[in-house]
Amino acid sequence: MRGKKISIGLTAVLAIAAMALLVTGTRAGAQTEAVLFSFNSTGGCSDPSSLIFDASGNLYGTNGCGGSSGYGTVFELVPASDGSWKEIVLHNFNNDGTDGIYPIGPLIFDAAGNLYGSTLATGDKSYCFTNITCGTVFELMPKAGGGWTEKVLHNFNTNANGYRPNSPLVFDPAGNLYGTTGGGGAYGSGTVFELTPKAGGGWEHRILHNFGHDAGDGSGPQSDLIFDAAGNLYGTTFLGGLYGTPYCGGGCGVVFELSPTVSGGWAEKIIYKFGPANSCVDGCGPNPRLILDASGLGLYGTTQEGGALGLGALFELMPAGSGRWKERVVHSFGNSTDGWGPDPGLIFDAAGNLYGATNYGGNGTNCGVDSCGTVFKFTPIAGGGWAETILHSFSNNGVDGYDPSGALVFDDSGSLYGVTRGGGAYNSGTMFKITP
Repeated sequence: MRGKKISIGLTAVLAIAAMALLVTGTRAGAQTEAVLFSFNSTGGCSDPSSLIFDASGNLYGTNGCGGSSGYGTVFELVPASDGSWKEIVLHNFNNDGTDGIYPIGPLIFDAAGNLYGSTLATGDKSYCFTNITCGTVFELMPKAGGGWTEKVLHNFNTNANGYRPNSPLVFDPAGNLYGTTGGGGAYGSGTVFELTPKAGGGWEHRILHNFGHDAGDGSGPQSDLIFDAAGNLYGTTFLGGLYGTPYCGGGCGVVFELSPTVSGGWAEKIIYKFGPANSCVDGCGPNPRLILDASGLGLYGTTQEGGALGLGALFELMPAGSGRWKERVVHSFGNSTDGWGPDPGLIFDAAGNLYGATNYGGNGTNCGVDSCGTVFKFTPIAGGGWAETILHSFSNNGVDGYDPSGALVFDDSGSLYGVTRGGGAYNSGTMFKITP
């Protein structure tokens, strides 16, 4: 399972248009990429998610398939003194699917060291398209003496409840969990939900927003949510917005804001719709992950398609007064050895530089017609604009991996870690490190 998003249906590259900002592209000469671990799964299937560090320098993630059941795992990667890394499988999802299958989203820790995540499918099969899956939210708790115990916190077991939770979860300061479902809800277009711990145990599920309530609302959220300092939530939907371009039909996706109301509910506001003027020059199909800049005001993200070259865009959204937001394209992917099809997961460093990856493109070879993918960096230029640097193009017949997936993560020394869906010693994906 590659874990790709739904295709918008772009079948032709858009005409080259004037870019919103001039961005220069360079090759990095001092970056070193190394494969630290090759995933090995029966049938060549692993589909690793974004990684997270614990305080000891161990890495944690999920495999969307593979493991003893073939339905995915939660794993830990532990560094050894010789520089190698050992994988420890913390949980294999059951053959019967009762604890969920296909955990495609990244994990998060709570303050006590417990892990939380979601599965794309199954769980309680009592509903959901004649027992064809709904999904779960789960918790993994470390046991005294070793090992981990898995607990299902919520089963998405009715259509109105939402189904297919396919994004990372996020905590608020009170310990409540928030996430999205890609389908279901009151209008069948997905939901934003909250899980609140109940006194005496268990979690209470509440829908904060049902997508598709009117023609201009978003549809199909696959987004992790982010809080701003005021407690507002931001995210994206891959479809909807109803600008009706020739490429997106019912809309090319939106960025939304949810704000708590005095009555205890949440009010949705669409702050940007992609694909105006019957084109996708501003991007189409926003990827799930948004990120706030250091000011806490500017939002940055990527789109899978669109931009001046039709192959994806890096965009910025800034408040423009009177509750309005202004979007500008920082970079259109697909120029020369530049990557294309940017993957979810931008991150900032302390200096304000942006890092991310593309699924395809670069100057790598022997990864199929789509090339192998890249890792990139964008540096702000004095006076405005951004300069792009390609830190690594995946190649070598896929030995160093290809099709990088999800967000990158820094260690304390400033090195970048990430995963690929393909390549490596077993062609099941890799965990890699890029050292400055």
